[in-house]
Amino acid sequence: MKKVIVTFPEGKHKVLTLSYDDGRAADRRLVELFNQYGLKGTFHLNSGLLGVDDRIGGEEAVSLFKGHEISAHTCTHPTIERSPKEQLASEVIDDRKELEAIAGYPVRGISYPNGSFTSYIKSMLPFLGIEYARTVKSTGTFAMPDDWHEWNPTCHHNHQLLEKAQTFADLHKTQYLYMMYVWGHSYEFDHDHNWDMMESFCRFIGGREDIWYATNIEILDYMNAFRSLKFSADSRFVYNPSARSVWLSVDGEVIEAVGGKQISL
Repeated sequence: MKKVIVTFPEGKHKVLTLSYDDGRAADRRLVELFNQYGLKGTFHLNSGLLGVDDRIGGEEAVSLFKGHEISAHTCTHPTIERSPKEQLASEVIDDRKELEAIAGYPVRGISYPNGSFTSYIKSMLPFLGIEYARTVKSTGTFAMPDDWHEWNPTCHHNHQLLEKAQTFADLHKTQYLYMMYVWGHSYEFDHDHNWDMMESFCRFIGGREDIWYATNIEILDYMNAFRSLKFSADSRFVYNPSARSVWLSVDGEVIEAVGGKQISL
């Protein structure tokens, strides 16, 4: 039987994603850095606070976050584990509605406001149209998530970011999939006076041929597309029922399983 394993697009085995909360004015500078070095970010917004104080307004968000992902963060940023389920449902659904009107596409992810969640909240999210949820529980590792509704990042940007970037860049064992997931708040760079650190990170980690640069939802959709593949029992061929291509390593050779087609392996 052939040895078949999934890779990231074009045979890559590493993915970098970044996740920033609250939609504050400093997102402008952060997005500029991401765009300059080819990084992809997911920006979690509170629709009920858009345009308040120094927060990005809805109209600006359309153009600012183009090429990145607009994601949910609840309407008003409550500590949701202390909220009744009716309020939780409203906070999530209303946030989705407002953000979808801005983004023009379904908003299917969230970051937990104040890092607050419970197993009960996790169980509710799929019924509210939320397919992934990011925590603030940094692991310090580069593992793929086992639970998309408890998606733990690698690190906050203030926690040895450059050292972790070097470790990530040096990873070479292609039998594994590695993910570096950085989270934070853009206004923290102003408070901590460390924009130079973030720019150094972006310059160092950007433009690498062995890294896929993706938003949160792109990673989820890609892995779901892999899970939907229909393999023959002897792995001689595979049918891809989804619209997107999935790349596979077949006995060490990278093969593209084109969306909507059956291919021989």
